[in-house]
Amino acid sequence: MEFGWTPVQQRRYDEALAAARAAFPRQDRGGNAWHESGPFGKEGWQALGALGALGASVPTQYGGRGLGALDTARLFEAVGRGSADSGVVFAAAAHLFAAAMPIAEFGSPAVRERLLPRLCSGDLVAANAMTEPEAGSDVSQLATTATRTEGGYLLNGTKSFVSNGPVADVLVTYASTDPAAGHLGLTAFVVDAHSAGVLTGQPFAKLGMTSCPASQIEFRDCFVPDGAVLGAPGQGGAVFQHSMTWERTCLFALFLGVQDELVDRAVAHARRRRQFGKRLAEFQSVSDRIVDMKLRVEGARLLLYRACWAIDTGERAVLASALSKLAASQAAVASATDAVLLFGGRGYTREEGVEAALRDAVGGLIFSGTSDIQRQLAAVELGL
Repeated sequence: MEFGWTPVQQRRYDEALAAARAAFPRQDRGGNAWHESGPFGKEGWQALGALGALGASVPTQYGGRGLGALDTARLFEAVGRGSADSGVVFAAAAHLFAAAMPIAEFGSPAVRERLLPRLCSGDLVAANAMTEPEAGSDVSQLATTATRTEGGYLLNGTKSFVSNGPVADVLVTYASTDPAAGHLGLTAFVVDAHSAGVLTGQPFAKLGMTSCPASQIEFRDCFVPDGAVLGAPGQGGAVFQHSMTWERTCLFALFLGVQDELVDRAVAHARRRRQFGKRLAEFQSVSDRIVDMKLRVEGARLLLYRACWAIDTGERAVLASALSKLAASQAAVASATDAVLLFGGRGYTREEGVEAALRDAVGGLIFSGTSDIQRQLAAVELGL
């Protein structure tokens, strides 16, 4: 068992970290928030494309970097640590894992050649449209339908909480082509978001990650040709699970990076700040809290790397991915809360910016499958 990184892997991490810090710089106290999402910006998106985050795991023949799951996660870990804006990194992860990867794996050669190079470069923004107002965790109850017509299908239905929805050029969506078959009757499609019959709602006002806008997407007799089907009709459930395995594993590497940065900041603050004539670091309650932060991130990191290994070796990754997502998302919330408490009143203010890490982390307990869903997936894998 090898716990080290090759020179190539370490150089990739260091270069991505430096590039993220340059593209999304943090401000000193007294300036803007240290860790705050703003509106979605095309310039930042192009920067992520330039450093390879938008196509990290896409084959090189289509403009990607051709990285495996572990190296892809490591890249997002570096970008998450170096970027002052977790929202845009999350947007990149949603774009790559829930949209570009299904296209790369299940799209026709023509669709791959037409879309993937522009998705990898940042010329296009992709979104995954699965969740519906009345179908969240239970994807077998999708109300969106795809009705057969000459040369393709007509999509009708409403999708909700579509990350990147308001700025998307490409949608990967799922609809029922055989309502009587439940989840076995789902079909995946890639849709031009600017097509007739695609209506994009206003961005939701969210707790955090505002630079990854989310909205409803409505389909009204939206025609998609046969070539827009990902995989085969009825294979939508498998397409979705493939994308979720990547997303639940690699996306949460960005939260490992954020936690690494929070630990560094907490240590620096505890060394610098003095109360009752002593540095905060000399109070055992303070040092214990920082050690707990470090313990959480390292435990989540090992689980996440284990899940990546399963993907890269072709091993069934459902259990490893569920445990990884559960650990990383819960650690992100707990450690961000600890960081706010360590900084005290300053941690509660937006000027310091630590509180934004907490606001950004809460969504991780919900998206990509809630914590309860991850426990159910793990229970099934354990034979319960």
